[in-house]
Formats: sequence, C-alpha cells, structure tokens
Amino acid sequence: MSKTRTTLTIDEKLLTAVKVTATRSGKGDSQVIEEALRRDLGLDLLNHIWERATFTEAEAARVALEAQEATRHAQS
Repeated sequence: MSKTRTTLTIDEKLLTAVKVTATRSGKGDSQVIEEALRRDLGLDLLNHIWERATFTEAEAARVALEAQEATRHAQS
C-alpha cells in the first residue's frame, strides 16, 4: 500500500495520547493514527466483508440493480 505524507493540525492533548499509545504498543505515531482512522471509518470492517464476499462482480451488479429497481417501484 502506498503512503502519502501529510500535515495535520490536532489538539495537543490528542497528540500526546497518540504518542503515549504508540510508545506503549511499540508502534509509530503514524501507525496509531492510521489504525484509529481505519477503525473509525469502518474500513477494516469493509475489508473483512469483501474478503468473505462470494458474489462475482456481475452477480453483485445484478443484485444492486434489482434492489435499486425495487426501491423505485416502492417509491412510486
């Protein structure tokens, strides 16, 4: 996975908490922040769901289209 450097402006107490967590866990500050963002954004859950998905791309598209059509008919 590629990484991009960025600059953040965050509360000093929050940064201190990140640094303490990183030190206690043996991780870097960036890793602690990235893991927290992934958790909060639900990305780990999405990856888990995708890993367990059994539909092909065509099947998933068909089911999505059927759901969209059913919603349109229900709104009519």
